[in-house]
Amino acid sequence: MTNEKEYLPKTAMSIQAHPDDQEFSIAGTLAKWAQAGCEIISVVITSGDSGSNDVTKGRDYKAELARLRETEQLAANETIGVRQTVFLHYPDGELEPSIALRRDLTRIIRQHKPDVVLAGNPEAWFYGNEYVNHPDHRAAAQAACEAVFPSAGTRLIFTDLLEAGFEPHNVKRLYVHGSEKNDTWIDISETIETKIEALKKHASQVEVNEVDKWMRDWAKEEGREKGLDFAEAYRVMIFEKEDEKTQ
Repeated sequence: MTNEKEYLPKTAMSIQAHPDDQEFSIAGTLAKWAQAGCEIISVVITSGDSGSNDVTKGRDYKAELARLRETEQLAANETIGVRQTVFLHYPDGELEPSIALRRDLTRIIRQHKPDVVLAGNPEAWFYGNEYVNHPDHRAAAQAACEAVFPSAGTRLIFTDLLEAGFEPHNVKRLYVHGSEKNDTWIDISETIETKIEALKKHASQVEVNEVDKWMRDWAKEEGREKGLDFAEAYRVMIFEKEDEKTQ
């Protein structure tokens, strides 16, 4: 699937481990969908409070850093057009694909009832020969995928959620980024600038002056296979087929 016939959800949910994960990976798609009227919910599992190697900072800095990074994420989400942001405040750097996390994500999915969930690739360990995928990324991706299926739509999984009024919800599609088996490319030529500006909001984590080159180079690489100037690529699981809308 390329830009000739792109699916447009009414509601989409991004589930990521840290502030800035979304902006590095899927912000172009989210901005494009938001501009087309899609309601976006951004779920950030940790607050990125371990994201500093400053030797002048002690343990007490973690709370301050968490507040800073949440503020940066809110600014990025405003740039993208995200309607709602949910922070779960799990410990940064210690994330596991636990039953508790899966329950939390299941509850949020049942509450907001997204057509689409966007998450990372739980199988991704190595990218090239320079980057080992952060364990929080894999844990968040595994928990998100398992919350989408089977937990969100299965009535007798997490019956305490039923008792609290959260009825099952079937997500229509799961968009997995960071896959080596992509089958869907989203043309983000019209939103690459928005993606760049959103990532720049995370000034505590990125070299702002270098963001433009990184994002353009990565988006060009992802779009090259389909002849797109700038793209974000996904493996898409389709749980419920319906007529696709042409952009």
